[in-house]
Amino acid sequence: MYPTFLRLTGRKVVLVGGGRVAVAKLQGLLAEGAQVTVVAPEIRPELEQPGVVLVRRGFEECDLDGAWYVVSAAPPEVNRRVLDAAERRHVFVNAVDDPAHATAYAGGVVRRKGVTIAISTDGRAPALAGLLREALDAWLPGELDEWMAAADAARREWKREGVPIEERRPMLLETLNRLYERKV
Repeated sequence: MYPTFLRLTGRKVVLVGGGRVAVAKLQGLLAEGAQVTVVAPEIRPELEQPGVVLVRRGFEECDLDGAWYVVSAAPPEVNRRVLDAAERRHVFVNAVDDPAHATAYAGGVVRRKGVTIAISTDGRAPALAGLLREALDAWLPGELDEWMAAADAARREWKREGVPIEERRPMLLETLNRLYERKV
């Protein structure tokens, strides 16, 4: 697997399925600014939100026209049809709990203070990814916002001064250590 993060702001994302799993996926997509279209014969009321386009019918191949990403929270036979249509359009599909019909796998995610950590088990063990996510969240330092601010300021300075990338990591460690020296 090649790990990556997607900028979905303003981009069409199709969510196939109208049940509780689709509800769980919708919030993350909206939080990232995606333009979400939900396609399903039956759609839970929680999916009826401002800006979300609802299509109350079964999936059709043309539903993926113009899409950048697809989340398919449907039965395997529908996920297969979604994958076939997406392959023809060169669009990645996250088929929820159905790795055979997916080209993208959503991992367990920790988001805190500008840091995002994603954990993947290649779609094989989502519960394990969830446990690892909880462990990492508990392990991260409480002052992560200070770390981010210091790292951001240091990076701007190093870019301005032309500091080579390979020299920055040890310099960042020194910068972070100074945060703790000030607190003592």
